[in-house]
Amino acid sequence: MAPGPAGRTPVFERRVAGGGRDAGGGSAEKVVALTFDADMTADQGPGAASGERFDNPELVALLRRLKVPSTVFMTGRWAEEYPAQARAIGTDPLFEVANHSYSHHAFSSPCYGLPVVGKNAMTRDVERAFTAFRKAGVRNVVPYFRFPGGCYDDTALRALAPANVTAVQWDVISGDAFATDAGAVAEQVLDGVRPGSLVVMHCTRSAAPATEAAVRRIVPELRERGYRFVKVSELMEDGG
Repeated sequence: MAPGPAGRTPVFERRVAGGGRDAGGGSAEKVVALTFDADMTADQGPGAASGERFDNPELVALLRRLKVPSTVFMTGRWAEEYPAQARAIGTDPLFEVANHSYSHHAFSSPCYGLPVVGKNAMTRDVERAFTAFRKAGVRNVVPYFRFPGGCYDDTALRALAPANVTAVQWDVISGDAFATDAGAVAEQVLDGVRPGSLVVMHCTRSAAPATEAAVRRIVPELRERGYRFVKVSELMEDGG
């Protein structure tokens, strides 16, 4: 996407297919993007060392079995902690890897209690994540960025313009963060999806333990409704 007004980082949230209805029984194309945040903050190394799991290989394996194209928004710190998994995801044509910052610190405040990245350090933080991907051998990298917590303001959009990324938000919140009821997560996604929707989920076992079970229900039910799963790059192609 081209830079936004006054050089701000552009923001993409959802594709609405050209002219078609998309809220009721319309003619909009039934595509949906499932996105998964691979979260790990810069200071969670001790937790990982003591056995806390910020990865979810079972979920990734499920997406492969079900043949679901997906976009993984990965932090640079996650790629450093799990380089073999990052490389496996980032060399599989089923997936594309986007930037979720290096440190998973907030780019505006308040933002769920996250520490805040200084304005002058924002572009550097994003570039550091891309560097971590390259070092891990991640190849299928796209120039998209997801703000930690989805929190941003005009200052952040201006500060990130030199990074040449498109910020990607969402229109469907799965509610999987810290959820233990997979059925409730699945219901929330199934109730919210419309043609062109972009769903935010997580692939971190410690913070989203119910996601795999929820996806096992979400994918076949959406396919039964006629939906096709796409990566964000495909969703964005005609999204404007």
